Amino acid sequence: MQTSIFNVLTWAKPPVTLLAPPFHTFPSLLIIAPRRKLKYNNNFKGRTKKEGNFHRSRSGSRGGICRAMPCSSIVTTDNTCADVGGGGEENGRFRKFKLNHSTFLASLMPKKEIGADRFIEAHPFYDGRGALIAIFDSGVDPAAAGLQLTSDGKPKILDVIDCTGSGDVDTSNVVKADGDGRIRGASGASLVVSSSWKNPSGEWHVGYKLVYELFTDSLTSRLKKERKKKWDEKNQEEIAKAVMHLDKFEQKHTKVEDPKLKRVRGDLQNRIDILRNQADTYDDKGPVIDAVVWHDGEVCRVALDTQSLEDDTKSGKLADFVPLTNYRIERKYGIFSKLDACTFVVNVYDEGNILSIVTDSSPHGTHVAGIAAAFHPQEPLLNGVAPGAQLISCKIGDSRLGSMETGTGLTRALIAAVEHKCDLINMSYGEPTLLPDYGRFVDLVNEVVNEHRLIFVSSAGNSGPALSTVGAPGGTSSSIIGVGAYVSPAMAAGAHSVVEPPAEGLEYTWSSRGPTADGDLGVCISAPGGAVAPVPTWTLQGRMLMNGTSMASPSACGGIALLISAMKAEGITVSPYSVRKALENTSIPVGGLPEDKLTTGQGLMQVDKAYEYIQKSQDFPCVWYQIKINQSGKSTPTSRGIYLRESTACQHSTEWAVQIEPKFHEGASKLDELVPFEECIELHSSDNAVLRVPEYLLLTHNGRSFNIIVDPMNLRDGLHYYEVYGIDCKAPWRGPLFRIPITITKPKVVMNRPPLVSFSRMSFLPGHIERRYIEVPLGASWVEATIRTSGFDTTRRFFIDTIQICPLRRPIKLERVITFSSPTAKSFAFSVVGGQTMELAIAQFWSSGMGSHETTIVDFEIVFHGIGVNRTEVVLDGSEAPIRIEAEALLASEKLAPTAVLNKIRVPYRPIEAKLCTLPSNRDKLPSGKQILALTLTYKFKLEDGAEVKPHIPLLNNRIYDTKFESQFFMISDTNKRVYAMGDCYPKSSKLIKGEYTLQLYLRHDNVQYLEKMKQLVLFLERNMEEKDLAF
Repeated sequence: MQTSIFNVLTWAKPPVTLLAPPFHTFPSLLIIAPRRKLKYNNNFKGRTKKEGNFHRSRSGSRGGICRAMPCSSIVTTDNTCADVGGGGEENGRFRKFKLNHSTFLASLMPKKEIGADRFIEAHPFYDGRGALIAIFDSGVDPAAAGLQLTSDGKPKILDVIDCTGSGDVDTSNVVKADGDGRIRGASGASLVVSSSWKNPSGEWHVGYKLVYELFTDSLTSRLKKERKKKWDEKNQEEIAKAVMHLDKFEQKHTKVEDPKLKRVRGDLQNRIDILRNQADTYDDKGPVIDAVVWHDGEVCRVALDTQSLEDDTKSGKLADFVPLTNYRIERKYGIFSKLDACTFVVNVYDEGNILSIVTDSSPHGTHVAGIAAAFHPQEPLLNGVAPGAQLISCKIGDSRLGSMETGTGLTRALIAAVEHKCDLINMSYGEPTLLPDYGRFVDLVNEVVNEHRLIFVSSAGNSGPALSTVGAPGGTSSSIIGVGAYVSPAMAAGAHSVVEPPAEGLEYTWSSRGPTADGDLGVCISAPGGAVAPVPTWTLQGRMLMNGTSMASPSACGGIALLISAMKAEGITVSPYSVRKALENTSIPVGGLPEDKLTTGQGLMQVDKAYEYIQKSQDFPCVWYQIKINQSGKSTPTSRGIYLRESTACQHSTEWAVQIEPKFHEGASKLDELVPFEECIELHSSDNAVLRVPEYLLLTHNGRSFNIIVDPMNLRDGLHYYEVYGIDCKAPWRGPLFRIPITITKPKVVMNRPPLVSFSRMSFLPGHIERRYIEVPLGASWVEATIRTSGFDTTRRFFIDTIQICPLRRPIKLERVITFSSPTAKSFAFSVVGGQTMELAIAQFWSSGMGSHETTIVDFEIVFHGIGVNRTEVVLDGSEAPIRIEAEALLASEKLAPTAVLNKIRVPYRPIEAKLCTLPSNRDKLPSGKQILALTLTYKFKLEDGAEVKPHIPLLNNRIYDTKFESQFFMISDTNKRVYAMGDCYPKSSKLIKGEYTLQLYLRHDNVQYLEKMKQLVLFLERNMEEKDLAF
């Protein structure tokens, strides 16, 4: 529960998991069924989009021009990294290589690709020791393989926290034990407390929890099946006994005429009928566990009664439970029962009035933690990247919402990371966003990175292969290192077991691409995006294959932990700014085209080379160069790069004003650091024919501005990427100090009527991507597309994405995954916005067709259609006057068959009560010292008949990151305070029966003025109706 206002509510039924819209990602694996946030794919269950991408694109828009792009500042002549991707003769040997046992195991937990193995071999004591990583995820199982100890024998996991509140239990009810040591549990059960437990006050805090509320859908489904099987066996035994009794009765009484005998026979028959009906109406609501909290004079202790979970009625008794305390104190955990095999820990808040039972909401978090830092002394090849690092687990995936993150969870996680003095944060979550580098969470991250020097690493997203698909916060926030997902030949052969691995490493097809809507590169670096890593014990297996940017992020984070381990041991100042620059300037490029940076960032990170850079540059100031760009003569909008996407922007030269401002960490000395700062910068352009820049710039602490002239007029249609970058004149070996990305997508203009575009004879091999850019004709509202394939033998899998970027809207994206078992044609239709550039990205999946040497030939045809309607929604306000709707075919003759359906009614409500309070717990106290405030709005509504109801708040819905409000959460309960539904910014429809209901909306922020303005917030209830056709 979120606050005490909900403590008195009880469940009418187990909570229904609220799955997120399919556009979002679990967590950002080769998992099945994508969910909203966790960015991974695997064979278990997931919430990200897809799997795999590459871009050896030979698209005509790319041409054959090769432009020099700055990436690595340290040039080496050895071939130590040549086998990890990006080209070179050494890479070609992977076509002939064969795995042995050792190389196979190494491929399951890739470290060679980023130079982590070479670094640890050279520096065995810099294996992450001294580094503390906060894992912002779905929760980490402390009992999972490899997560007990570090390489130097220290505890691996220092704390396990549920930041969402989904495992909170109200234990504010205080009872006393009777003379027999019995207390009344919150469920009503009589419980015996152990005489060995110390409780000087004699006060026992009691609460209860439906155990299914703590379990994942997968675990709950397994338990229900197992419990149903046992229940069926017992029920069948009872039916057999009842039938036997009836049979004996009928044998004994051949004629039943006596009323008493008739009643007896009727009772026997009724018993059989009842037992049979029970099987038809069986509904497992789940066991209830009682919780008891007390203070033993030193710390708060917790015990659980889990008898309802056990097969043996003598097991699971409260008195037999070994008491636990907050995990960070004793680092002990429990298991509910042998049936579920689910690990849990406990934390107590608010002087014993709130008990947090912490379980994971998916295997994702444990897998991520294992990639970053698992330690397997018996099998070192399966170690995580930084086996010496320690962890804290911050659960941000809410179990009540299908493992989706909430603002509350994110904020509490940041608070915990600062409180524990973490060095690193890994967050493998994210979603699309309307406004990049904006929002309450981004503001808090900026504070944590700038003031507390935490290095924040996050997944870029799994929504590729189209451009501008990076998700928030990893791919859109300047303070966060966004990581793309890379697959090496060894990973393909070992972890993915492909028939013939690729000759070179490449980015997975589904890895999200930049740039952001405001022109930033989006992806910072790349790292291996797949691994076989530990998973929770309740999965009944030790390890699992998952892949996604969710896996790339902890791989990069583990690599950075190695750097921090070395920097601390060598006395080098740790700064997010200097570490990021070292990573970017020593990465190995993946792909040979300038625009490949939009996919891979600066390239595949290299730990050993980054450390060399850090050692060499340790005496230079720790500075981040903030870039603000405006088109000359315009004060808004301000961007972080230049992104010319529409055709009108490509028809003439434009001038851009660039402001470069060095940013030091909070607390930097004015006299010793700020005043002396002065750098002579030599400015470079990657193509002087398109970009014109000044030659030099003298940069001081107060910043400096200069202008860039961009001339795209002579470019041909398609994608073009350039950079302006600054080099230190006195130390050019440092590489680019800052980069300004310039992305130009010059679209093809459709002139013919009816408007039709076709792309013929496009050739594809595994991982290849073709990109086309088209200016959608004005008046077009939908497209009919046809893809035809030929020239191949084995099955081919294609990703087809289209994307349009429109002002003040999230990107409009189509995603199709089409599998061709033989050469054929397939058609589909989708909506478009007229007058806006549309990208068409066609990709052969990175592993599709491997082992076959046939090239796939693709023909793609697009036909634009458009009917202009003067209104798309009609509001019926009770008036009997007819409503006029005008339609016009704008591009060509169209057949129009108008239909209108009345299927929803939306009713506005104002709150009947607004309560503002200060949250008392330290878990809600920001690093700045401010205490978070909570506003609870209460709404009342009544249903005359049963209906599906969905709350709708236009100001808050569909936004987690790009909003200035910290959090939102709602609960719907009836007059008996039974909870029927709950949700956050992605509400779902809930079935409610006839009756009166209360909806409580919970908002959080540390600024009281923001919350005061929300006291009269209008909430809409959208109710589904029986569909009715309207006459025209």
